[in-house]
Amino acid sequence: MKNIVPRSDLLLVVGSANSSNSNRLVEVAREHGLTAYLIEDATTIDPAWLSNSECVTVTAGASAPEHLVQQVIAHLEGFGFGSADEVEVVEEDVRFALPQS
Repeated sequence: MKNIVPRSDLLLVVGSANSSNSNRLVEVAREHGLTAYLIEDATTIDPAWLSNSECVTVTAGASAPEHLVQQVIAHLEGFGFGSADEVEVVEEDVRFALPQS
């Protein structure tokens, strides 16, 4: 989170209200002084949140579909935010073994 906070004015977490992972992302962001909101999809973004923001970070809970994240990014572009840059904070290297037949 410390890599993101200096760059962002606002963090939007795409995820479900009953997702502990998504709620934890919002909680950690707020603990680091970043304004953060949990959103279900682009339609739940309050335009007032964007009025004083120059840089918005979008992330998602583990089970949020990628198309919802892309929808949010497209929605932000409609509000005048420029291109999106993908930032990898932690390289994921998780492998799951296939179940035995």
